[in-house]
Amino acid sequence: MIDNSTFNNFTALYHTFGCKLNFAETSTIARLLGEKGIRRVSRGETPDLIVVNTCSVTEVADQKCRRAIRSFHKRYPDAAIVVTGCYAQLKADEVAALPGVVIVAGSDRKNDLGEFIDQWLETRQPMSLITPLQELKRFVPSCSRGDRTRYFLKVQDGCDYWCTYCTIPRARGRSRSATVAEIVEQARQVAAEGGKEIVITGVNIGDFGKGSDETFFDLVKALDEVEGIHRYRISSIEPNLLTDEIIKFVAESKRFMPHFHIPLQSGSDKVLSLMRRHYDTALFAEKIATIRHFLPDAFIGVDLIVGARGETPEEFEKSEKFIEGLDISRLHVFTYSERPGTKALEIDYVVDPEEKHRRTRRMLALSERKLADFIGRFAGSRRPVLLEHSKPGQPMSGFTDNYIRVDIADADPALDNHIVEAELGQATEPDSETIPATIIKQ
Repeated sequence: MIDNSTFNNFTALYHTFGCKLNFAETSTIARLLGEKGIRRVSRGETPDLIVVNTCSVTEVADQKCRRAIRSFHKRYPDAAIVVTGCYAQLKADEVAALPGVVIVAGSDRKNDLGEFIDQWLETRQPMSLITPLQELKRFVPSCSRGDRTRYFLKVQDGCDYWCTYCTIPRARGRSRSATVAEIVEQARQVAAEGGKEIVITGVNIGDFGKGSDETFFDLVKALDEVEGIHRYRISSIEPNLLTDEIIKFVAESKRFMPHFHIPLQSGSDKVLSLMRRHYDTALFAEKIATIRHFLPDAFIGVDLIVGARGETPEEFEKSEKFIEGLDISRLHVFTYSERPGTKALEIDYVVDPEEKHRRTRRMLALSERKLADFIGRFAGSRRPVLLEHSKPGQPMSGFTDNYIRVDIADADPALDNHIVEAELGQATEPDSETIPATIIKQ
């Protein structure tokens, strides 16, 4: 049995790919390994251990993970590399064959890495610990502070939707979640640690409570009553699960910010049908209109997949026209990637790679215009900003309640994790994502 004293001066480097959920889980891994005495590597040190939390949402994501692992091994040839996450879950043998990898742990085994590292130190034998898809039923809690001020609270995992382009149900399993009481208790712990903002994360958070008598709306109402938390953000929610009662509640809430992130994926009803999404463009437009009615200043981020199978030039034009007419703040554009084993491969029409990139550039340009228009609406206005610690030589920054990132050049570093009222300035560049601001009062 390995004693924790074994890990005195044992250092670990953590690298995360993908979604906010992954970042939340990496923070939890670091905290759990820290309790064993494994500390984060400092600048200039050589790590003994490298933990890579992977993503597999596209083939490009897989490639990035492979390149990073090979790069880490080349740079730190004596370090033991532990790989977990969706890429590890889906392609364990491929990951295990990469240089330097000693442990491959599936999506639901992240919180067990301390135990696996003990076993590896005793045997020095490579380990692969992957739960079969049909057995991915365990909910692993996670609530950890990221590198900044916000905490990431995992409330749900897995997905039952099986969209034709997506491998996440294979990587994460069926939808499952904690209870409202368990999540509320984690939020109270965040408040006790001095945390002021929580980002609610999951694979399909609107599905929270499935199989029980609890709902996501029940969770939202309960979290709003937790004293000490000033801000919640709903990281991503399916449009068909974003009910009008949730939108209205956020509009009247004490703590939920005017900020929504909603996956659209295509502005073409034909493509949405081919994707097996659970809504059409009419429902999506209705949700945006409802948000704007009750929360006119809300930031609305939208996910979009470009170049999917079945997206003919005519359907792309419909999609672009639909999105141009939406009063949203920003697009998160993803170029469609073929994923082995998905139903999308049965769709006949294939978009040429060069055409995919052309369409992606068009949608990114549309996103830049949307964001510039949204930010420009608030120049000269006053908004509350939660300040974050800055990098050396950089101004302090933070986000307004409606998710506009600002830089405050003369802010006192002691204001880290404090909410201040700030006057927003004009963007310095047409495509700027951050604008200057001045503190009015603390």
